[in-house]
Amino acid sequence: MELITKEQRKEFYHSVEWQRLRQQALLRDNYECQWCKSNGKVSEGVLEVDHIKDIEHYPESATDLANLRTLCKDCHNKRHNRMNYSSRKKHRKPPKWNDERWD
Repeated sequence: MELITKEQRKEFYHSVEWQRLRQQALLRDNYECQWCKSNGKVSEGVLEVDHIKDIEHYPESATDLANLRTLCKDCHNKRHNRMNYSSRKKHRKPPKWNDERWD
């Protein structure tokens, strides 16, 4: 059951209050993905701020700094079971060896 509507969430995420709170969470977490960090990895790419308790179900925790954590985009997508979380993990073919010499 959703306790706040999509429109209310959109308004919240575009508010000055959210931007300030988001910045506080990023600073507190040293601009590091907390999941990557706990796994001994260095986070790469876009950082996002995640509500540990989703605001759809816990709107009273929406502005609680203790309810926020920094996650990279891939981890945030994993957390919400989105299928596009493997964007930076695509396997690239190694470059082909070139025996050509340049004199």
